[in-house]
Amino acid sequence: MNHVSSSTPNGAAAGAFLMLAASFAFAGTNVLQSVLPTPVEYGGFGMSSTGMAFWQYLIASVLALPLILRIGLHNLRTRRPLAHEIRAFVSALGVHVFVYGFASGVPIWQMVTLLATGPLFIILGSTVFLGERATIQRLAAALVGFVGAIIISGVGAEGLSWATLVPIVAAALWATTDVLTKYLAREESPETMTISLLVLTTPNHLLILLAVNAFAWLTPSLLPAGVATGFPFALPAGNALLLLLLLGALTAAAQYILSIAYKLADATYLQPFGDLKVPLSGLLGWLFLSQVPGVLFWPGTLLIVGASTFIFWTEAQQRQKFSPA
Repeated sequence: MNHVSSSTPNGAAAGAFLMLAASFAFAGTNVLQSVLPTPVEYGGFGMSSTGMAFWQYLIASVLALPLILRIGLHNLRTRRPLAHEIRAFVSALGVHVFVYGFASGVPIWQMVTLLATGPLFIILGSTVFLGERATIQRLAAALVGFVGAIIISGVGAEGLSWATLVPIVAAALWATTDVLTKYLAREESPETMTISLLVLTTPNHLLILLAVNAFAWLTPSLLPAGVATGFPFALPAGNALLLLLLLGALTAAAQYILSIAYKLADATYLQPFGDLKVPLSGLLGWLFLSQVPGVLFWPGTLLIVGASTFIFWTEAQQRQKFSPA
């Protein structure tokens, strides 16, 4: 690892672009994950949130089958099966915690924006466990992006409750997934990491789904409405089914793009670009759900975009400085 980053100049630029593409895909999944479990009387489709998460990743796995056939099953062998399983379980658990927040009534703005605590967890994990350098520029970009997300969320005006901590827990779980992704990317191909995650995550979603529904049957008053409602394997019909298929497709695309990005550049460098999914989620909610952002959305967005631009520019300058003449 050099003084600035383990990535090459071209790799860093490509990684930043791919992280932006992944942010678009994740923003789409955020919007769909908020719409499908919303009760019909509030404009949603009333789907069980745990059932939605299961079908989301099952569909993503099915869509990944052509990729499995293209690269060959023999290329999915790994010397670190336990790390892949832990990564898949933590990822699945993060999804269920995230949709639990929606079922608990946390507003979508707080749910999405409080995920911006993730870069702080990622920087900590990447520094402690992966030996990456947490430069002042990277820390500053992560903190500014987090401040921008908090401004967008309006938590100062709406107040915080115990349920608001749910997306922070989800952020910590997904940060663990990202650190493990970067760890595995040192030896594994993007195809191996993507398919292993999708294939292993689906059984973990099934286990979580069955456990949650069993818990709901034993103690129905302890779970919020929407987490485990009705038959957990019931598929929606009509437009809801089309949206569920789109959710699975976006999930597969986002994970594959993310794996390639982490192969090209450091996790601590890429994470400020991941904050862009916050304003992108707001814009998609505005365009497709008619959820007009508040006035604080725009200054918060400027901070997030500014943080991403800053870290991209400063590290490009540093790479040029330390590159051989």
